[in-house]
Amino acid sequence: MNDNRIPSQDVRIVGIDPLESPSDLARKYPLSKEQSTRISEYRATISNILRGIDNRLLAVVGPCSIHDPEAALEYADKLRKLSDQVSDVLFVVMRTYFEKPRTTVGWKGLLLDPDLNGTYDIEKGLEVARKLLLEISNKGLPLGCEVLDPIVPQYIDELMSWSSIGARTTESQTHRNLASGLSVPVGFKNSTSGDLTNAINAIRSAAAPASFIGINKEGMTSVFRTKGNDCGHLILRGGSVPNYYEDDVENARKLLEKNGMNPAIIIDCSHGNSRKDFTRQKRVLRSVIDQVAFGERAIKGFMLESNLFEGNQSIDCSKDELKYGVSVTDACIGWDETERIMLHSAEILRKVRQNGPMEVL
Repeated sequence: MNDNRIPSQDVRIVGIDPLESPSDLARKYPLSKEQSTRISEYRATISNILRGIDNRLLAVVGPCSIHDPEAALEYADKLRKLSDQVSDVLFVVMRTYFEKPRTTVGWKGLLLDPDLNGTYDIEKGLEVARKLLLEISNKGLPLGCEVLDPIVPQYIDELMSWSSIGARTTESQTHRNLASGLSVPVGFKNSTSGDLTNAINAIRSAAAPASFIGINKEGMTSVFRTKGNDCGHLILRGGSVPNYYEDDVENARKLLEKNGMNPAIIIDCSHGNSRKDFTRQKRVLRSVIDQVAFGERAIKGFMLESNLFEGNQSIDCSKDELKYGVSVTDACIGWDETERIMLHSAEILRKVRQNGPMEVL
C-alpha cells in the first residue's frame, strides 16, 4: 500500500497484492495443441446438442464445488469411465466449480480460498485451479465452470467447454457482457425466486455485441468488444417451488420461442428443483428422462451435484480432519448413486432412440 496516497483514496482497502498475469500462469501450466483441439471439438459437440443437431443429452455432473484436488482427480477417473459407457446417448461434462456465490458469507471456493481458512491466497488458488483443470482435461473429460468473477476467465477460459451464470448473477449486466464474449456455450439460471424473465433477458443480451472493460492476457486493462454469444440457453434450477415438471418446461419453451430464441433448456436436478434435498435429485432426473422419452425436444440436458460420497460437511475444522470425497458446500449424491441413475437413464434413452418417443396417454 502506498502510504503517500491522498486522504480520499482507498480508505477501506487494507492491502493490494499484485497477481501474475494470465499469460504468465499459462506459460507455467500450458495447454497443449492436442488438448486445445479436443476442447474445440467438445465445444462444437455441446453447441450441436443445444441446436438439436446432435440428439444426445448434455450431462453436467460433478461436485457442487471442488475443494480437494486429489478427490477431484479420483472422481474424474470414475466419471471418464462412466462417460465412455453412456457416450452414445449422453455427452458428459465434469462440473468443475471453483467459485461459490454467497447470499451473505461463507467459503467462496477453492480459487479464492484454497486453504479453506479465510486467508484468501488467491494466487495459489489460481495455480491450483488451472493445474487441476489441465489434469482433468488430460483424462479426456470436457469441463464446465460457473463464471462468477469477471477477471477469472482470462486465467482458465481456454480450458472450459461449457459455462453457467448463476441465479444470483444472471441479472448482472457485467456477466451478460462477459457471456457475450466467452468462447463456450453459456447457460443462464432462472432467478432464485423461480422467475424466468431475467434469464431469458440475459440470453438475449448475451447474444448481442457488447463492449466492456477487463484485463487482457498480459494483465493490462483493456476494452473488449464482442460479437455476441449465440449459444446461450436456459437452466431451470427451481425457485420457491420446483420448475422441472412438464408444465414448467412447456411454459419455458413457449417463452423462449415467443422471444425468437432457440428453445434449449437444461434441467438442474439440485437446488430449488430438489428442494435442497440431495436425495431427490434422482426424482428430478427420472422426470427429465421421462419427458424426453415422451418427445419433449426442448430439454437438451441436465445437471447433477455428485461426489465420491454422499452428503456434505462443515469446514469448521482443519483440512486434515475433513472427510475425503465429501462436499463442503451443497450436499451431493454419492458415486454409487450417480453411476446407477446415469446408467439407468442411458438405458431408457437407448430404447427411445430405437423405438421412437413413447405415446402420451
